Amino acid sequence: MRVLRYLILAGLVATAGTAVAAPVTYKLDPGHTMVLFSWNHFGFSNPTANLGQVDGTLVYDEKDPSKATVEATLPLSGLDSFVPKLDEHLKSADFLDAAKYPNVTFKSTKVTPAGKGKLKVVGDLTVHGVTKPVTLDVTLNKVGPHPMMKVQTVGFDATTTLKRSDFGVGAYVPNVSDEIKVRITTEAHDASAEKK
Repeated sequence: MRVLRYLILAGLVATAGTAVAAPVTYKLDPGHTMVLFSWNHFGFSNPTANLGQVDGTLVYDEKDPSKATVEATLPLSGLDSFVPKLDEHLKSADFLDAAKYPNVTFKSTKVTPAGKGKLKVVGDLTVHGVTKPVTLDVTLNKVGPHPMMKVQTVGFDATTTLKRSDFGVGAYVPNVSDEIKVRITTEAHDASAEKK
């Protein structure tokens, strides 16, 4: 009987030790983050641009993903359509008006599990000085030690679709599509490792 009690107690202690995993604060890695957005151009092509140079943090709890939060700032100075003249036009007052509104920002407000390795992340997206709620369909790619950096790392992909006119960026609609498809891929590293 004493042995049985000992085994039960040991099991409870072990379970308690593994069940409480503290949330980890991660720093988004701009070198491994792409925020790609694409649109239709007069029905002929579907150009794509990248918003690079992300600065942001992610708090992620493996045991309870619903407690996750993310905040990100994307400077329009990092916009790259791979066509310099198009970059200039997209940053002009015709579209994003980067001189007046230099950053795109996102701040999550709710995270809901949506199946194994899937999340719905609702948040406030600010573009062109206008803030609107958006929902990201998120896939957890991997979480664990990075084999080269030797720090805890997490990777996600996400997609959403926006209407640019909702943000006051409606030039040339409908010839240049109002609908913008967004695809995100990112890696983030344990922020505490940077302080060591």
